[in-house]
Amino acid sequence: MAQDDLQLMRDLVEARQDGFALPRHFYTSEDVYENDIKAYWNHSWIWVGHVSQVPHPGDYFLFDYAKESIIVVRDREGEVHAHMNVCRHRGSRVCTEKQGNARVFSCPYHAWTFDLSGKLRGGRAMGPDFDPSKYGLFPAQIRIFEGLIFVCASDQAPPIDAGLAELQSHAAPFDFANMKIAHEASYPVPANWKLALENYMECYHCAPSHKEYSRSHSLKDPTEMEGLVEPLRERSNAIGLKIDEIDQTGENSAGPAADVYWRRYPLFEGYQTGSKGGEPLAPILGHLTGFDGGATDMQIGPLNNFLIYADHVVGYRFVPTALQETDIQIVWYVRGDADDGKDYNKEDLTWLWHVTSQDDERIIRHNQEGVNSHRFEPGPLSEMEWGILTFYHSYLSMI
Repeated sequence: MAQDDLQLMRDLVEARQDGFALPRHFYTSEDVYENDIKAYWNHSWIWVGHVSQVPHPGDYFLFDYAKESIIVVRDREGEVHAHMNVCRHRGSRVCTEKQGNARVFSCPYHAWTFDLSGKLRGGRAMGPDFDPSKYGLFPAQIRIFEGLIFVCASDQAPPIDAGLAELQSHAAPFDFANMKIAHEASYPVPANWKLALENYMECYHCAPSHKEYSRSHSLKDPTEMEGLVEPLRERSNAIGLKIDEIDQTGENSAGPAADVYWRRYPLFEGYQTGSKGGEPLAPILGHLTGFDGGATDMQIGPLNNFLIYADHVVGYRFVPTALQETDIQIVWYVRGDADDGKDYNKEDLTWLWHVTSQDDERIIRHNQEGVNSHRFEPGPLSEMEWGILTFYHSYLSMI
């Protein structure tokens, strides 16, 4: 990063008003973007997938963000590893296929070969003094929470373990580990990744921007939600769900980017799940005994967000690919034994968050267009935008 741009970023952080959005520079500077990846993304936990994607030894998939690529693989002993997809010889990508099954990983450039645990098995013609044990694949840290796979490219990852331990009893009734992917979709948006993430972190925009969502989800209006919360608590408790909230975000987190959040909130009357008419969409998850007419927001680190119904889970991430290019990636999960066309209909299952994501692409795109203007000045955030402030807490402390 150029020194003058770095200093400008620091000066803007120093001068920033509490309770206001970030200045234009944070969404328009190439140097700030590069620093975001280096200082924030590379030091954060990133949800990359689910254990169902690597059921057998040798199964692997890639997860890419910005200029980084990570290999997630199950080894011969059944352990799941994460490796940086960078050959230790001259830097070539080792894996070039997005997913597959491999006995070993062989660099396509000079054929350095690595076993599934990342150890270098040998380098051709490197001389008698060459020590292969020093040149294994760079490891990425990995955590598996209830079947969901998280990785961090840095040795200094956010301290997330205590938060996951508290979250575990809340998540256990859904049996996430025994889910499977029903559908994946991508919604590219010409905007900086922070604008895409900030949009998800607040529902101030939900009523004017998401008509379909707002018919069923009370989060769009806290005053309407108030009278629905206590009846939901009783129903949730009756089907086997813990009803207390977890809020380890912002200043309450164990450290920067170690946020953990869990809250179940009510859908409007007549809605059991996120469907057009309120009707169930798939078999009930895990050990639940019925529907409670609620939805859970779960956050593990600021970058990883999940919406949990009684019959399916929707995972959201906002993956940077360039300064003003972000890939909104959505994954729909159902019970592992559910059959498409028999137990659920993929079009019905994905309808709500497909149309909502199309809305998001539009409003985020227009947001970036306005922020690009030299006349943009950050305004005050609403009380309904508190989630953005928790993100700023970790972001500003890490950059």
